[in-house]
Amino acid sequence: MRQFPRVTAGCFLLLSAYAASLPVIPGDSTRGAKIFESEQCIKCHAVNGRGGRIGLDLGRTVSRSYTPAQLASTMWNHAPVMFGAIKAAGIETPKLSPENAADLFAFFYSARFFDKPGQAAEGKSEFEEKRCGVCHGITESRAEGAPPVAKWESLADPVLLVQQMWNHSYRMKQAFKRRNLEWQSLTSGQLDDILAYLRSLPETAHLVSHFSNTSGQQGEHVFESKGCIHCHVGTLALENRLKNMTLTDIAVDMWNHAPRMLDQPPTLTPEEMRQLLSFLWMRQFVYPGGSIATGKKVFEGRRCAECHAGGAHGAPQLPGQAHKYSEVTIISALWRHGPQMLSRMKEAGIGWPSFRSAQEVADLIAYLNSVQ
Repeated sequence: MRQFPRVTAGCFLLLSAYAASLPVIPGDSTRGAKIFESEQCIKCHAVNGRGGRIGLDLGRTVSRSYTPAQLASTMWNHAPVMFGAIKAAGIETPKLSPENAADLFAFFYSARFFDKPGQAAEGKSEFEEKRCGVCHGITESRAEGAPPVAKWESLADPVLLVQQMWNHSYRMKQAFKRRNLEWQSLTSGQLDDILAYLRSLPETAHLVSHFSNTSGQQGEHVFESKGCIHCHVGTLALENRLKNMTLTDIAVDMWNHAPRMLDQPPTLTPEEMRQLLSFLWMRQFVYPGGSIATGKKVFEGRRCAECHAGGAHGAPQLPGQAHKYSEVTIISALWRHGPQMLSRMKEAGIGWPSFRSAQEVADLIAYLNSVQ
């Protein structure tokens, strides 16, 4: 489990000037769910049992340690098969804009595709062992005015989960002290289990899963106005600590950090937390960091350079485009241009390039963004 270093107050993160310049495309799971149906993705893929069975169920994958880079590399590697299946089924190939791809990413996040799976049975035991049930009843408050689980909207929105655990951790610390209870630290796995248990309850079935991010343009202002910037500089800067972390991971680290805070931290509204996380976390999640030198080797070794360095076969010049590249834009480009690219490669006798790992995607993106 990742640990935050000791600090006394403030928020929790700082990005480098370069990271702050990388654009984040806003996404919303409600729009993404509509795109998933309108672009006929649902004919091949299901989400939690609803949809087609040709592809995997995006809500019930066995190994859910997916990152956007892993999603992009897997989708890219299977593109020839996917395009063939789509053509055989008489389905029109989706044409996803970067904004569409960002909405789909948000939809997958709301379906917990990027979360590690929790175990409800273990979560029920941990909920009691961690003394959560001392104050939080399922349908009523048991002590300290703690809201009952049935009213936890944070179970449906991971950004609200982070916001609530941040805002209430200091107050809960005082409540624990009044009741002579030891602070209960958590691991990411334990929180995943607890959330799986609470989400499985009939009393929480009315909560509709949702995730959205913004461009993060206001997040820097939140970071400064809340005083975070005064503490998180120099050796306390955490600019590279959130790569490939889920919001559950972040919530756990913030919760475990609470006992070390001497003063009450500034509270954040849901919108402030969404802006802050979009500014701080999303950039590190969709730009995971890679080696420029290795990325150049991937670009050349996968024969990308044969077409994209000289414009052969009508391919656009890469790198050198004005926009920044991320997993989101890679997925968008795959669905907009992939079928035509595959056809031209077959005509030229060139095999479809594949990635050996998600890291190669990260390295390639780092290289493409280094040459503008």
